[in-house]
Amino acid sequence: MSTLLQRRHLLLAAATAPLVGCGFELRREPEFLFRSLALSGFKPGSPLAADLKRQLSRTALLMVEDANRAEVVLEVLRDAREKSVVVSTSAGQVREWQLRVNFDYLLRVPSGELLLPRTELRMTREMNYTESAALAKEQEEAQLYRAMQSDAVAQIMRRLSAVRLPA
Repeated sequence: MSTLLQRRHLLLAAATAPLVGCGFELRREPEFLFRSLALSGFKPGSPLAADLKRQLSRTALLMVEDANRAEVVLEVLRDAREKSVVVSTSAGQVREWQLRVNFDYLLRVPSGELLLPRTELRMTREMNYTESAALAKEQEEAQLYRAMQSDAVAQIMRRLSAVRLPA
């Protein structure tokens, strides 16, 4: 029996050996080259702002309320959710919606020097719709918006981690 176990261990080692050098690594929290950040221009109650703050709280970055005291300022120019009809019947019943998240921002230092010019994030999702399942479709819509929002926050976090302060 011990020979069978040795063979299994040898087979397992041989099967996993190619994966050792493939470069696979678990995703880590981003590392920033600055210590403090201020968020400016978000509408009160913005779900994207709340999600972004939650993600930033997991890092060593200090969140500052006063933009003049932060090393970097993320200034929001547009934070909007939109919904439009894509397909409707001849009777005017909606059969498909298009959901959009539009988020425009720039990164600057308090003095006004741009670190990242106006950046536009545009995300869209299509959603089929039937009136007989209105409640379920409302929940699906909320879930799609949350997924787009999470994607936007992940993109912002990656871009923040790439920011280099001027010398």
